[in-house]
Amino acid sequence: MTSAVSSSVPRAQKTWTYPPLIRPQTLLIALALLGFLLATGRDVEMGRMVRMTGEAIWATAGGKVDSQVARGLGRIGPSLFPLQMSERQEISRIEGFDRSHLPWLSHLEVVETPIQVLNPDTLRMESRPERVEYLVKPLGYLGHVAVKLWETLEIALWGTVLAILLSAPLAFFSAANLTPSRIAYVAARGTVSFLRAIPELVSALFLVLAYGFGPIAGVLALALHAAGFLGKFYAEDIENADPKPQEALVAIGANRLKVLRFAILPQVLPQYIAYTLYVLDRNFRMATVIGLVGAGGIGQELKGRFDMYNYHHVGTILAGIFLAVFVIDQFAARLRRRFL
Repeated sequence: MTSAVSSSVPRAQKTWTYPPLIRPQTLLIALALLGFLLATGRDVEMGRMVRMTGEAIWATAGGKVDSQVARGLGRIGPSLFPLQMSERQEISRIEGFDRSHLPWLSHLEVVETPIQVLNPDTLRMESRPERVEYLVKPLGYLGHVAVKLWETLEIALWGTVLAILLSAPLAFFSAANLTPSRIAYVAARGTVSFLRAIPELVSALFLVLAYGFGPIAGVLALALHAAGFLGKFYAEDIENADPKPQEALVAIGANRLKVLRFAILPQVLPQYIAYTLYVLDRNFRMATVIGLVGAGGIGQELKGRFDMYNYHHVGTILAGIFLAVFVIDQFAARLRRRFL
């Protein structure tokens, strides 16, 4: 018996071979995909992008080449620094200004500028000094950016909360193993696809017309798009949950809600938390974009400063956005390690 087993082992080793690394079908698909990318690359000017990027890199390295990209970035980049931290305002425009009670760390500054005025005696233009007094807050603009970033975070938070509330019923009816009817399934899936198909920036344009400028349009724009995203992934996780616990509860007479609560949610809850944290992080970043169309937050401030060529202010805003995204990312990472 032992000799028969031992003699069969070498025979099995001789007949077994490694599978091929690349199958002919895979190679054909890869070649077809490469051809498609090359064909579409011409339409979106990928060749021009590579050429201009290469010229910019060569010009930055000291090569003697005229690069439009390098000139553009070289003109804008240095103008972002130093970052704008202070803020000043004419005291004549401050209602109820009290010199004896200045804000914390602020001080008064007098600026004298020459102006041209007409001398009524000689009927000639003469240069005379004009004194303007300002209230200077050394950290005033940093505080203003911090307030706008907090407003952006509030917009993202409420957009995420509303998205969860909207996506929960959509996920229930979009899951094939829970939906009560085929009509409800198709309607829910269609709604989820419709919400995902409309970018936040596009919906924000219409919502600004309906609700006016401000954070309401931003919250709703983020909530609608995120509801489509969460509804799709929540439903897919429900469908992919282990069916055995569900069958056990159905066998003892549990309805769909009890099956969802006791058999499905314990399995999919870690993924749900991960999806929700990702949506919160994404909503904050998108809240800075939709602010460009007047939907509140730091984006609205960014557009205003950019339109007025206040690039030092723009640099401060970009630095604040980066720090806020970094802090949110670290916070989300800690929550993932704690609950997942």
